[in-house]
Amino acid sequence: QVQLVESGGGSVQAGGSLRLSCAASEYVISRNCMGWFRQAPGKEREGVAAVYGRGLSTYYADSVKGRFAISQDYAENTVYLQMNSLKPEDTAIYYCAADGPCGNSWYKEYTYRYRGQGTQVTVSS
Repeated sequence: QVQLVESGGGSVQAGGSLRLSCAASEYVISRNCMGWFRQAPGKEREGVAAVYGRGLSTYYADSVKGRFAISQDYAENTVYLQMNSLKPEDTAIYYCAADGPCGNSWYKEYTYRYRGQGTQVTVSS
């Protein structure tokens, strides 16, 4: 069973930055898309970003375009989410997921085969 472990979450003031990491226990990083999702209190889980093929294809939610960047490190079997210009509305638990579809379905978390336990991100105003 593939395990995904997220890290890098924390508390930051609005305008600040965080970098989330997702390390996989097995080599799944090159298997289809890897994605980041988030769930805020009282809201549904939503797609944040996804990546395929060393950044050959990247996908972003409109709400994070220009502020967040997803990347992969094949040697470390890790996916990163660099989050800049954070806003209070970015507050959520962030999850990574592996082996999912790319293209128009990248944001559908239920289509990913593996997912992590999440890391909390809190942005204060």
